[in-house]
Amino acid sequence: MENAATGLAFRDATGDDVDVLVALIESAYRGDASRVGWTTEADILEGQRTDPEGVLEVIKGADGKLLVVERDGAVVACCQLEHRDGHAYFGMFAVSPVLQGGGLGKVVIAEAERQAREDWGATEMHMTVISVRDDLIAWYERRGYRRTGRMTPFPYGEERFGVPQRADLQFELLVKPLV
Repeated sequence: MENAATGLAFRDATGDDVDVLVALIESAYRGDASRVGWTTEADILEGQRTDPEGVLEVIKGADGKLLVVERDGAVVACCQLEHRDGHAYFGMFAVSPVLQGGGLGKVVIAEAERQAREDWGATEMHMTVISVRDDLIAWYERRGYRRTGRMTPFPYGEERFGVPQRADLQFELLVKPLV
């Protein structure tokens, strides 16, 4: 689907997209390249954010999809959408660091919410965010998400998700009504 107002095309990811998507996600969150944007986790986590197996698992998931966002044929953003018992889960959200701060993320999350509402009849969008990511949580709050105070532990010891640089990491559930 082409969005003329923004010049963006949205489509479901395929297996052919895995390498490009892993590179995009890693560039948005980890390492020095991520410091170009504001979503970096480089100060709290080292190592990888995801891997080809994790991305392919989301692409092939029966109850969801990985939405790819392109501009002029180049992948510039992505996000995971999963249908879960009346609500949708939003994750694996990444915007190219050089494009962050220009409104692209707002467009992508709005499209994800629209698809979850219209395609699945979802009445809420859920996501989890590392609770110490105050700037990121504030950004989501400005988009209508609310903090729930419901925490789940960070997977310490599972380097597939990164190497924590502090001992207080946990995920907080954020929720937004889609009605």
